[in-house]
Parts: sequence; C-alpha cells; structure tokens
Amino acid sequence: MTLLLRGGPCRRLLHATCCPRAAVCPSALALRQQTSPPRLSQQRNASTDTTANNAQPSPSPSSLPRRSRPKTALFFPGQGVQKVGMLNPWLEAFPATAAPIVEEIDHIVGYKLSDVIANGPSKDLNLTPNAQPAIMATSILILRILEKEFGFKVDERVDFTLGHSLGEFAALVSSGYIEFEDSLHMVQKRAEAMADATKKAEEEYGGEYGMVAIVSEPPYMQQLIGAIEEFVGYGSEGGKSESAENKSPIEQVLIANVNSKNQIVLSGNIERIKMLVAHVRQFLGHDPRAVRLKSDSPFHSPIMKPAVGVMHTILGGGSRVKGREGEDIVSWPGAVPCVSNVTARVFGSKEEVKDLLARQCLETVQWWGSIKYLDQEEKVRRWVGIGPGKVGRNLVGKEVGMRGKDTVKGGGVWAITDPSEIEEVLRGLEETENLVEEESE
Repeated sequence: MTLLLRGGPCRRLLHATCCPRAAVCPSALALRQQTSPPRLSQQRNASTDTTANNAQPSPSPSSLPRRSRPKTALFFPGQGVQKVGMLNPWLEAFPATAAPIVEEIDHIVGYKLSDVIANGPSKDLNLTPNAQPAIMATSILILRILEKEFGFKVDERVDFTLGHSLGEFAALVSSGYIEFEDSLHMVQKRAEAMADATKKAEEEYGGEYGMVAIVSEPPYMQQLIGAIEEFVGYGSEGGKSESAENKSPIEQVLIANVNSKNQIVLSGNIERIKMLVAHVRQFLGHDPRAVRLKSDSPFHSPIMKPAVGVMHTILGGGSRVKGREGEDIVSWPGAVPCVSNVTARVFGSKEEVKDLLARQCLETVQWWGSIKYLDQEEKVRRWVGIGPGKVGRNLVGKEVGMRGKDTVKGGGVWAITDPSEIEEVLRGLEETENLVEEESE
C-alpha cells in the first residue's frame, strides 16, 4: 500500500488534523481510518518457543533477502533533546491515538510524567529520572502514531534500527526485541540508578560531574583521542569498570560518546575535564571547542557502574507485560536487526542483547562507528529519525553527507520531531523507493 497520497489535496492533511475546523481531505481521511496495528505490547507471537528462540542464531544482515528499494535505517535520540511541551503537538494533531498512549506512559512509570513534560519547569524535566523516560516514551508515541495513522510498518519499511545511548531502548522496542512497557520500566530504573550513582559520588568525593562535548577538526580526532587516553591513564573502549576501578570518581574522565568524525563527548568530573582540555590545547597545539552539555550525570563513565547491576537484574527477570508475566524480557529473534552502541554491530543473540544493553550504561557509545558500519558495509541509504530534537539527524548527516533527499546516494536523511514533518518524510520515502545505487567497480 502506498503510504503517501500524491497530489494537492494531501498537502492539507497536517493542517486538517491540527485544526479541527479545517476540512479533512477525503483521501487522506481514508488513509488514516485504516485498521490500526496491534499494540506494541501485543505484537509478540505468544506461540513462539522461548528456548528455541534463544538458541536460534541471528541472521547476518548481509544475508537477509535483498530488497529492491534502498536500505533504510530508523534511529532514535538520546538524552538532552527533552523540551517542555514536546508532547503537545501530537496530542493536538492526533488526540484519539496519542491520549491513550500518554495514559499508558503515566501508568507504567507510576506518576504523571505527562504533566512534567507538558508544564515543566525545565529544571524538573531535565532531571535524569524524568528526562530519560520522557524522551524514550515520546519517541515511541511518535512511532505508534505513524503506525496507526499512516500504516507505517517497521518490519516492512526498515532494514536496521539503532538509537543513541538512551535511544537504544526505543530502537529495541521498534524492532520487536523488548515490549514498550518493559523497556520504559527499565529506562526509569536505569535513570534512577544513574542519578543515585552521581549523588553518591558527590557526597563521598565532592566535586561537580557532567558531560562536555569536544568539537575538533577531523584530521585531529585520532590524535585527540590518544592524548585524552594518555592523560587519564586508561582507555575508553570495553571493560571500563575494570580499567578505572582503582581511581576515585573525582579522577575519572572518560570518552562517553564518539559521535562523529569531529565530535566526542567527555564524561566525569567537570574540573578534571577542564584540566584535560587545557592539557590538549597546550601539548597538541590544537584548540578544540568545548561545550558543556545539558546533563546532570556523567553517563557512560565508571561512576555509572551501579546502574549496570540494576540493568542485569531487570534483564535477568521476567516481563511485566500482562499475559507475559514471568516470560523472558527479551524476545529473539527480533523483527528487524538492531545495532548495539557498544559494538557498532547488530546484536547477535538474546544473551548479547542483555549483556550489552546493561554494559551500555558505562561503555563508550560508538555512534560514529555504527553509522559508518551501516553506511559503508550495509549500504544503508535512507535514514529516518523518530523522536524529539534533530541532533541525531545532524550527526547522521555529518557522516553520510545527506540533507533531505539526495538522489546521488540513493536516499536521504529525515527526522520526524513534529506532526508537520510527517508528510515530507513519507513523500521522501516514496520518491526514493525505487532508486537503486549502482555498484561501484
């Protein structure tokens, strides 16, 4: 079924849905009145044998059936994109679909998170225990609206999913590995554990903790990373809990994210980060730009080790979803391959999902590596961001060199952050549906 209705009348679709007094285009109304898919928490096949699923290997992405359209990736944002009122446009445009989801969100977290999102103030929404579930839940709400109102089906239109840090939880929901209720519960407990770990470090050791983005020119990046690891005395990839366990939190600074060819993020004690940046400027003869991020905790650093234990405990337990109580929280295989932040490759087994999702709390987010893998090895040519903010779209665009539709590379980079952007994205997907990239010699 064609997702985008061509012609002038369809251009009034978003105006009509956002303004009750506007006349709805009949053809657009017919599209939105199609039968809605089942709830995400009901999509798992109840007859699937858990033991057999756990033993079944994940298919190699390159061995999956070749589709005629360009390969497509769906990606989700991480913390920092939260904004007071970010649910309002969706509630106004699609009240019948959005309102029940908002009620579900509040029920899962056990308080009126929707009020914090709608009314703030910003200082409350920015608190990690509020910000993380708010972002993840908003991302899935947007996806559900696409599914129900526009018939968008992830397993038919998408080849890979991924998410930046927190966004990985939404990616795993979208691709069928974890139910929304279980994932949102995990995000809430993860956020609480992260905030508690930061508070404990502040009480025991003093100091201020957070995250700072370092923006450099691409030719300097590897040298910059090497200088940082030499300064702090240990590397950032893999086993951070072991590599830094002999250092007090006030001494711990690590590379939290490798976001693009010219941006990394440092996490840890703010004063030590300032010393590190001064060291780089003095001894490398290079002056990278440092930007303090909107984060109240040093995510993806050894300080977050307690959160890993919390995640292992939850992932080792049973599902909370009605009708699935006690069953394994991770379904295997999923409907669509999902790329891990830790390895920059698709998850290979149920146990790997559990292990890497827990370790992700303190390991470096290999976002740049993930985008390069999908772009260069898997030949993904269309990228659709789902969720608040456009940071993810901009980071993807930096690597793959696309803004909007780009027929040279056979696809485009889009983001759906507001109802007004849906039509443009669906049109872009339709117009690039039959583009095939010529194989290079």
